[in-house]
Amino acid sequence: QVQLVESGGGLVQAGGSLRLSCAASGRTFIYRPKGWFRQAPGKEREFVAAISWSGDNTLYTDSVKGRFTISRDNAQNTIYLQMNSLKPEDTAVYYCAAGVPGAPTADPRDFSSWGQGTQVAVSS
Repeated sequence: QVQLVESGGGLVQAGGSLRLSCAASGRTFIYRPKGWFRQAPGKEREFVAAISWSGDNTLYTDSVKGRFTISRDNAQNTIYLQMNSLKPEDTAVYYCAAGVPGAPTADPRDFSSWGQGTQVAVSS
């Protein structure tokens, strides 16, 4: 069972930056794609970004392309989400997830393990 713990959330002004981290522990599966999702109040959970186990292949939702960067350090069993030029609409709880073996996807049904989430709030 993969256990995922997010950190790095907080309150930031519009235009600012945050870096989220997600550390995996327990029975870890390094050779899995990982992803970030977010859920704003009153909205469905939505895909943000995903990365292959090697880090060579990444996916982003259109609204964050050019602003967010997903990366991973397999030696540390950690993934990151660098968020720049933050906007109030980025406000949400951000979750990291471990996918089933294969290429990274944007479908939450392809992710079998989830963290508890970290709050990101962007003020205007």
